[in-house]
Amino acid sequence: EKPYPCSHCGKNFRLLQNLKSHERTHTGEKPHNCIQCGKSFSHLGNLNKHKKLHSGEKPYPCSHCGKNFTLSESLKSHERTHTGEKPHNCSQCGKSFSHSATLNQHKRMHSREKPYQCSQCGKRFSKSLDLKKHERTHTHTGENPYHCSQSGKSFTKLGNLKRHVDIHTQGRISSQLGKSFS
Repeated sequence: EKPYPCSHCGKNFRLLQNLKSHERTHTGEKPHNCIQCGKSFSHLGNLNKHKKLHSGEKPYPCSHCGKNFTLSESLKSHERTHTGEKPHNCSQCGKSFSHSATLNQHKRMHSREKPYQCSQCGKRFSKSLDLKKHERTHTHTGENPYHCSQSGKSFTKLGNLKRHVDIHTQGRISSQLGKSFS
């Protein structure tokens, strides 16, 4: 029996603490902080795994290529790049995935669930990476961190700067072509 439903998405949980933990995927709350670098985590287990990265120790070597890993889960995940194993299957369409996180992300495509919400504007995303990209665009701060050295213009996104720089490049190519035909 799962008597604790999530008020955001309706998913049910057997234990109240599991519901509270799950709700952080919707709220973005990250109460566990690394004292070494300040990075925040929504779950204590993720913080504990992260702390191992600071030690620099990598006791888990890949038997295929020799690359070493800090976490046994990272090694297992990496080894699938060699074996091609895809043990996680979508029950709706049958597509297979190497990692459970990728399957969960894929399932949100079917359900149209968008659990990741911007704390500034409320815009919702199905992928945490898309939320991070949105937050990094400085949309809410007014910052334009990407600068064109030729024109002095500034942009919120790297992609916008690249498109802008292409305009300069195309202009030079066009002028060169014009010279070769005259």
